[in-house]
Amino acid sequence: MSESSTDLATIGLLGLGTTGAGIAQLLAASGRKVVAVETDRARLDAGLAAVATFLDGGISRGTVTEADKHAVLDRITGTTSVTELRGVDAVLECVTEDAEVKTTLLSEVAATVGDRIPLLTTTSTLSVTDLAAGLPEPGRVAGLHFFDPAPIMHTVEIVRALQTEEDLIDRLVALVDTLDVEVAVVVDDRPGFLINALLLPYLNDVVAEYDQGLATAEDIDTALELGLGYRTGPLKLLDSIGLDVHLHATEAAYMATGDPRYAPPPLLRRMVAAGWLGSETGHGFRTAPHREDNN
Repeated sequence: MSESSTDLATIGLLGLGTTGAGIAQLLAASGRKVVAVETDRARLDAGLAAVATFLDGGISRGTVTEADKHAVLDRITGTTSVTELRGVDAVLECVTEDAEVKTTLLSEVAATVGDRIPLLTTTSTLSVTDLAAGLPEPGRVAGLHFFDPAPIMHTVEIVRALQTEEDLIDRLVALVDTLDVEVAVVVDDRPGFLINALLLPYLNDVVAEYDQGLATAEDIDTALELGLGYRTGPLKLLDSIGLDVHLHATEAAYMATGDPRYAPPPLLRRMVAAGWLGSETGHGFRTAPHREDNN
């Protein structure tokens, strides 16, 4: 793990849920200081515990040492007050996918941290351009879209809004280059950015074909894993992502574009309505499959 960093050495992080905890670990492992803000002490403690638990998993796998763990945790400071963000070099929000919530919070933070401090969003479904338009100095707004869990997925999209200053993109590229990330790509702001723009229709097609009885869920995944070399089959991936998360993403992309490729499959809607969200609930395509006798 890196012990040094240059630009953007201290990052304010808004939200320490699953996404935020993973990002906090990545940033701290690169040598940066992280000031993590949560709404209350219970959420904050849970988020910090999640970071520690994930690091323990790395120790078990042999990818993290005890010294690494303590160094990472020592670089993360938790607080319930945004006033503690004074002096940070950038702010990254990891809160709920609600445009009003994000802009309200970032506006409050902007007044605290002052001019020229970059305001970054982890949104996966909202327009970064629209978010920037609602904030002071929109040129300092950009997206950093991580994939959960961030310490394992090793993928980041750096999203350029229409207003984003090119210097900020250069600084974010330099930041991501210091993280334990295998794939980093600069993309323009558009529904789904790059990866989800390609992934969402693919997953929708698989769900539709499964619902038509193409094959069992296990056979579909195995065919694509072994036949095409995919690391994870599509239905197993959906269970891991969360069917509700995928539904939200496809609905947002469909509303933004009207492209029928993004229209959520009826089976997906039914499963979410039933509370079958995948691995989280123990009911999904591969965790207690929808139909054992699919064929």
